[in-house]
Amino acid sequence: MNFMPFLPTISTFFIVTSAVLVAIGWFFILKGKAKAHKRTMLSAAVSALLFFIIYVSRTIFIGNTSFGGPEDIKIYYTVFLVFHIILATTSAVFGVVTITLAIKRKLRIHRKIGPITSILWFFSAVTGVAVYLLLYIIYDGGKTTSMIKAILGG
Repeated sequence: MNFMPFLPTISTFFIVTSAVLVAIGWFFILKGKAKAHKRTMLSAAVSALLFFIIYVSRTIFIGNTSFGGPEDIKIYYTVFLVFHIILATTSAVFGVVTITLAIKRKLRIHRKIGPITSILWFFSAVTGVAVYLLLYIIYDGGKTTSMIKAILGG
């Protein structure tokens, strides 16, 4: 059985799972349940890492899928995709920093940037799901090609 067509769905599942776990972790810390917060947030990080491994592996070995929708909305999709990529990269960096601060017990600054990181992560997940829907559900995916060609419409 060829699992390659399912990889985008599986990776999207992991990023949504990560965002849900971040929301649950946020709830735990608001309730003063620090151990549950830590376990949940680390689980969210593992889920995000699984997304990243699948995404990078697919990009390296298969390539990226270009937009297959109507030409007249392709520019809007491209602008949205670039926004998502910038947001996802920024939120991933914030995530690593936030987790590192928690592990190093620098909780004062962790508490300050944690909520910002969470909000960035939620928006990243939502825009990621939108990209997935536009590429694979709402429209048929375009050709699979290198990331640069997919972004620039090649």
